[in-house]
Amino acid sequence: MLEEYGIEGRRAMDIAASVERAVGSGKLEPGQLLPPLRELATGLGVNPNTVAAAYRTLRDRGVIETAGRRGSRVRPRPASTARDARRDVPAGVRDVAAGNPDPLLLPPLAPALAAAGAFSDRSPVLYGEDAVDPELSALARAALDADGVPDGPVAVLSGSLDAIERVLAAHLRPGDAVAVEDPGWGALLDLVPALGLRAVPVTLDDEGPLPGEVEQALRGGARALVVTARAQNPTGAAVGAARAGALRAVLAAHPDVLLIEDDHGHGIADLPLHTLTGATGNWAFVRSTSKAYGPDLRLAVLTGDAATVDRVRGRQRLGPGWVSRVLQRAVVHLWTSGAVDPVAVSRAYGDRRDALVRALGERGIEAYGRSGMNVWVPVADETGVVARLLHSGWAVAPGARFRTASSPGVRITVSGLGPGDIAAAAEAVASAAGPAPGRRYD
Repeated sequence: MLEEYGIEGRRAMDIAASVERAVGSGKLEPGQLLPPLRELATGLGVNPNTVAAAYRTLRDRGVIETAGRRGSRVRPRPASTARDARRDVPAGVRDVAAGNPDPLLLPPLAPALAAAGAFSDRSPVLYGEDAVDPELSALARAALDADGVPDGPVAVLSGSLDAIERVLAAHLRPGDAVAVEDPGWGALLDLVPALGLRAVPVTLDDEGPLPGEVEQALRGGARALVVTARAQNPTGAAVGAARAGALRAVLAAHPDVLLIEDDHGHGIADLPLHTLTGATGNWAFVRSTSKAYGPDLRLAVLTGDAATVDRVRGRQRLGPGWVSRVLQRAVVHLWTSGAVDPVAVSRAYGDRRDALVRALGERGIEAYGRSGMNVWVPVADETGVVARLLHSGWAVAPGARFRTASSPGVRITVSGLGPGDIAAAAEAVASAAGPAPGRRYD
């Protein structure tokens, strides 16, 4: 009986490891029901408490999920499975699925890296020095001050996801619940269970998370909330002034909740920031350079309350130590040399996005994209729409990469579209999808 599951071992850690191996090899498939606790204990000849400990470990690691009397099963998307794994786009097909910025809008990195290298030659960074370049810290803090982000120390991490992971790990423990946007960033939706945390989906509209849904999630025990300030992936939502006020009022009633605000759209979003930071005691604000300066420039600035940033810095010291000061100096050069005009870049993305939303609307297709480089199109048959668009020469991102409980949709990235492409893209989507109702993303 147990052979079909591939589960073995006498100790809890060995049983858990065998289940993980079976999941990784495909012997246990996503969604497959596991043997009842007592049945497995009898088959292995161990105490039921041993199996209970193994299942608890697997649940904390995000490998399985439990539903009371309905038993335990392999998570539909195990923590080891990346939902946004890159898929090959056939030759001749336009790729509007990847989510990349337009290379023509990215600055050349050679001058910035050369300047950073020359600076390092004059003043090499050695062990024991500050993890954050002083000039980068001052420039970042000045920009944050101008955007109304509360005062706080600055740390530098290797991208938004690295920063968010470290903040979550600094405050939460396996089994804790995290309120996340749905639909939302696929990498974050994978990260939460990989940390042993439980994702609580929160519906959003063009203005960001709905206050009532956030309130419900926090009342239900969510210990953290992750919000995208603007250029939300995949919907393009941006938190406006009125919504920010409503969300701050909700958070004020839950001062112990950890708030993480992601501003990865800084430099490409054509709407101002309305920050929620400071509404709770523990908070973090993350600002990435990847979208505006290039995905390979793995750097994000983090600020927050002193305790949060101190915990993140302390754990960072025990791992990589710091993000290369050469990269930090390159970012300083990009910020101070005028290599990028954020207004022009934001306008370029905004013009393409708005044009596509309008063109889809003219064809009876409801579409969303208030900021950033993505447009979200609700559809009734996600798989069919993706297949039909691929057949007609367009590769779009299936909404399953971004959804937990929300309704189907597809994401279109506009960075590769020129003015002459908008009508053709809209016509292809209209032909594949047909009119789709819906005002919210639920």
